[in-house]
Amino acid sequence: MYKKPYIIAEAGCNHMGQMEIAHDLIHTAAIFCKADAIKFQKRCSKELLTPEQYNAPHPNPINSYGKTYGEHREFLEFTLEQHAQLKRWCEEAGITYSTSVWDMTSAKEIASLKPKFIKIPSACNNHFEMLQWLCDNYEGEIQLSFGMTTHEEEEKIVELFEKNYRAKDLVLFNCTSGYPVPFKDVCLLEINRMREKYESRVKAIGFSGHHLGIAIDIAAYTLGTSIIERHYTLDRTWKGTDHAASLEPDGIRKLTRNLNAVHEALSYKTSEILPIEEEQRNKLKYKKG
Repeated sequence: MYKKPYIIAEAGCNHMGQMEIAHDLIHTAAIFCKADAIKFQKRCSKELLTPEQYNAPHPNPINSYGKTYGEHREFLEFTLEQHAQLKRWCEEAGITYSTSVWDMTSAKEIASLKPKFIKIPSACNNHFEMLQWLCDNYEGEIQLSFGMTTHEEEEKIVELFEKNYRAKDLVLFNCTSGYPVPFKDVCLLEINRMREKYESRVKAIGFSGHHLGIAIDIAAYTLGTSIIERHYTLDRTWKGTDHAASLEPDGIRKLTRNLNAVHEALSYKTSEILPIEEEQRNKLKYKKG
């Protein structure tokens, strides 16, 4: 039995620090794309970065919104009050609000908004202090990506949730961390390994894709990932590191349409000759003699 696909449009910081663009991202994802959820992100740059990292120049200056990497990150951040507004806009538009959290401060702030789910990005899935705090203090679903993660680290993460009786609130995402990821590095059959090892232990297995196009997501769904997450932007040519590896609205719309079509098609025949075939059988089927 295949579950109905659940599509998350990952806006991240593709709003470029502007609430007006974030508002457009929300309404477009809800109304035009018909996605189920939209996900932003929250970072406390001074908690995440060392002073040296904060004051260093952006590694790709053409994409920078500040004189230093720290200033760049600060420019792209929304306050807790702004995230509360994003959540209200999502509720008005009929789409689920969520956010990836990168540090303890951000986890505590976003948990206070009580979203349906919170995402842990691959870069932070070994932040066990934050994972423990969420297990203890946040009652919603926790989604977590396994990009750049060893099998030993994966097991340690799942065991932490099991120890806290929260594994059935945990969704694990197959993911290759790259922007964009060439097809040969997507490694879709890792989904089979994850399902075999973890599907009975956690709530669900999802797929977070950073590749180009939408064909791979269909394959990921047929391999058993019921939750599909893709980076999302209004314009892939905009300034920033994530836009080029994101889908524009028409891409998210087509992805949603195609995944729902595949879900409808994944069934066995209810009879040897379907009603739709009867007319054609009577008209076209060879009759001996």
